[in-house]
Amino acid sequence: MSYTIGLVGKPSVGKSTFFNAATMNDVPEGAYPFTTIDPTVGEAYARVECAAPEFGHTCTPNHGYCEDGVRFVPTKLVDVAGLVPGANEGKGLGNQFLTDLNEADVLLHVVDFTGKTDLEGEPTEDHDPREDIDFLESELDMWYLDILKKGIERYESGYHGAERDIEADLAEQMSAFGIDDDELKQVILALELPLAPEPWDEADRRRLAREIRIRTKPMVVAANKMDTEAAQANWGPITNDPGYEHLTFVPVSAHAEKALKQGDEAGVLEYRPGDNGFEVTADLPAEKAAGLERIRGFLDEFGGTGVQRAVETALFEELGAVAVFPGAHKPQDDGTFLQDCFVFPGGSTAEEFAYFLHTDIGEGFLHAHDVRSDRQIGADTELAHRDVIEITTTN
Repeated sequence: MSYTIGLVGKPSVGKSTFFNAATMNDVPEGAYPFTTIDPTVGEAYARVECAAPEFGHTCTPNHGYCEDGVRFVPTKLVDVAGLVPGANEGKGLGNQFLTDLNEADVLLHVVDFTGKTDLEGEPTEDHDPREDIDFLESELDMWYLDILKKGIERYESGYHGAERDIEADLAEQMSAFGIDDDELKQVILALELPLAPEPWDEADRRRLAREIRIRTKPMVVAANKMDTEAAQANWGPITNDPGYEHLTFVPVSAHAEKALKQGDEAGVLEYRPGDNGFEVTADLPAEKAAGLERIRGFLDEFGGTGVQRAVETALFEELGAVAVFPGAHKPQDDGTFLQDCFVFPGGSTAEEFAYFLHTDIGEGFLHAHDVRSDRQIGADTELAHRDVIEITTTN
């Protein structure tokens, strides 16, 4: 599992329900603050069309599973606890929350789109979900700003003993966010700021911190409880707000996804995660049957519960990741075939994929083989989504 998705949200918005629906783990759920205290790690899945049928064979996954030609590839989902206003000042779980959050490559922000929980996670009426979005972004921006200022102080002190460019000191101070000198220089120039911090006022510093955060900590908003009229009424005004052009929104009903998965496990219905429909296979009490029909109506309108879509949007759209199958055109002698499917950075080359598989494979890399086209490809060939690649190595 090469990527980590951080699941974040204020208390009582359905974050733990989303986590359970995505992973089918059993973590506590409740309508009160800090149901989750420590980060909980689970295995969610991204759907990838399996390549095995193209070769006339059946895959034998080492990890995840394959169902009706759809490969469910594992990814790490971390339920991060402690988001309350003032986290950057140490409130709630404070620094621990921010540290846990920074372990994630991309964030999934679960927001109660009904507006029936306030910023502290307490029941209320007519709360604007925009406030939830804004306060998380503000907490992260203030966190980044604090670290940015330390980098500026480092530069201005000159204690490193040699004259350096501002981006070098900032990159060193902010290295935990995965940004380097060149990327920082690009951000500074994109904001039309001078490459020296002396003229930067407080507003400039805030803009810079925010832009660095947006580029290094991409975010998807899971608009939860969209199976209610209140949430649906909020959808258009919020998603069309020009202030959120940098965000991706996915309509979600975590409750519906969990109910369908539980029904499938119980054998009363057939449901494949992420599908836009299901089939009832048992006689059910009238109340449960009516509940499932309401879920069916939501799936018909929104094309699914949104849980799978949110996970996949985070990986494939926000991170630009691709899924690649290492393997050959026919099964091994023991009958195994396309055992692995890895989600890794888009734009990566065949040689980088070899190193991704194992350092020894990368160090002994000779060439790669595109199994579909039956042609040899070089070390610098960029791999595409769903490529099937065989590596030839001396090791």
